[in-house]
Amino acid sequence: MKSKKFTLSTTTQILLATFGGILFGVLVGDWAANIKFIGDIFLRLIQMSIVLLVMSSIIDAIGGGGSKDVGKMGFHTMKWILLFTIFSALLGLLLSIIIRPGVGIDLVNSSEIGKVQIAKTSIQDTLVNFVPKNIISSMANGEMVPLIVFSVIFGLAMGIYTKESNNDLVVKWIKGINGTVTTIIKLVMKVAPLGIFALLADVSGTIGFSVILPMLKFLGLLLIGCIIQFLVLIPFVSFITKVNPFLMPKKFLNMSIMALTTTSGAVTLPTKMKDTYEKFGVSRRVTDFTGPITMSMNSTGAVQCYVAAIFFMAQATGINLSIYQMGMAILLSTLMCLGTISVPGGSLIVYTFLATALGLPLSSLSILIGIDWFAGMFRTLMNVDVDVLIGILVANKLGELDRDVYNGIKEVHY
Repeated sequence: MKSKKFTLSTTTQILLATFGGILFGVLVGDWAANIKFIGDIFLRLIQMSIVLLVMSSIIDAIGGGGSKDVGKMGFHTMKWILLFTIFSALLGLLLSIIIRPGVGIDLVNSSEIGKVQIAKTSIQDTLVNFVPKNIISSMANGEMVPLIVFSVIFGLAMGIYTKESNNDLVVKWIKGINGTVTTIIKLVMKVAPLGIFALLADVSGTIGFSVILPMLKFLGLLLIGCIIQFLVLIPFVSFITKVNPFLMPKKFLNMSIMALTTTSGAVTLPTKMKDTYEKFGVSRRVTDFTGPITMSMNSTGAVQCYVAAIFFMAQATGINLSIYQMGMAILLSTLMCLGTISVPGGSLIVYTFLATALGLPLSSLSILIGIDWFAGMFRTLMNVDVDVLIGILVANKLGELDRDVYNGIKEVHY
């Protein structure tokens, strides 16, 4: 009788890598920067496949033979994205008024951040830029909304062409690309623990955790907002879809660890889509449609962080925001979240734009940037997990939520 081979699950490996990386960084200090390149390679291996994964998933979901209710699927996806984003922005506003994250912050050494020139863009220009004029350029630059718009149009056209010509060659080609890219990502995920170890060793060894101390109120606000959001949204979604909410935390664990350790919704996308299908019972069609779109357009965590950052910048420099400015904080933060792909370190431009648009001093930016990696943990966690909740709601509405899979009775593979 053969003895059963002992193996660690991917989740366990990532957990061990998380704590191991932090401990290693603390022990070796600045030297940990020498292994950061390993983490950067891991991030790039994931990011190199994101564009093809997003495009092939959406095209296949719309035009791959199951195009029924595409309009309905899109409407309900955008409806929940908008409602949850507004809820999160209002929650950030309320918590910022109560907690006052910028009060008591010493900004004596914050003058090193210079002004960044931001081109003012109108709403009309923003909408025009949603439509790509060169899809190759959009692919090269990772511009998610133009890619999604093109993919939706391509998927619709592919479905019409296939039906009229009875030629499914393009459908097979798209499905083949999607399957191949998915296989690439599965292979890359085998080295995820190594990449995460290197990234966290660098953070704890070179950035250090002492930078958190002056900003505990700001980070605490994000943590409280994260907890409240899940305490409200998980029961809400469970009530509507009639699933057991107590099963969700374990199902969220793997993608949540990826979100926390990489601070990137794009890097977490493959794990999120796999678990949405295999653990939550959302159909492959709905998963392939909602997964990429919510990654790009649902930013419940980011919008809460941006609203809190506006209040921090105002309070840290002794400025009282008017009712109008508070309303603009919500509007601008929401608009800045639409069409952005979540990658580490991209908040400087957003913070600067918000400060410039609302007439706030830029002197508080340095301390926000100093703790942005840690703030990014909460932003990405909220973004990614709420993406899945939206997928569950859409699948339930379309009758494509498999409760046997959700309850662990049936097993499926992405």
